[in-house]
Amino acid sequence: MAANTGTDQAGPLDGARPALLACWLFGVVALIVVIVVVGGITRLTESGLSITQWKPVNGILPPLGQAQWQAEFDHYRQIDQYGAVHAGMSLAQFKGIFFWEYIHRVLGRLIGLAMLGPLVWFAAARQIPRGFGARLLALPLLVGMQGCSGG
Repeated sequence: MAANTGTDQAGPLDGARPALLACWLFGVVALIVVIVVVGGITRLTESGLSITQWKPVNGILPPLGQAQWQAEFDHYRQIDQYGAVHAGMSLAQFKGIFFWEYIHRVLGRLIGLAMLGPLVWFAAARQIPRGFGARLLALPLLVGMQGCSGG
């Protein structure tokens, strides 16, 4: 056994919970993989822009009744993409493309919450290792920028 000479310096992970941090980050990575797959499906089905009104805070619920679906479909038929890509589609077909765009947007919100909530908790609990604060803060900012550019 080596004697403690009092010259030990604290490492970057002292006081941190690296396993918990790792689980959080791997969970966020898994969500990002899922949104990339759903985004690819959205692109391949040409479902993008099927949601014509972007309501980031209160727009979480899809249309719930026939009248709401018809109103949403009527909005979609007024944009250029309808005429260029989906002219003549039925309401049932519209619901199919709407699904992929809706899931994509819900995943985006979920990723935002999955990044910010734990980040705030880890910061408040002083569980972020020294030297990692700026990097961890950059992640939600970069994801947010991607979401804004996609919107």
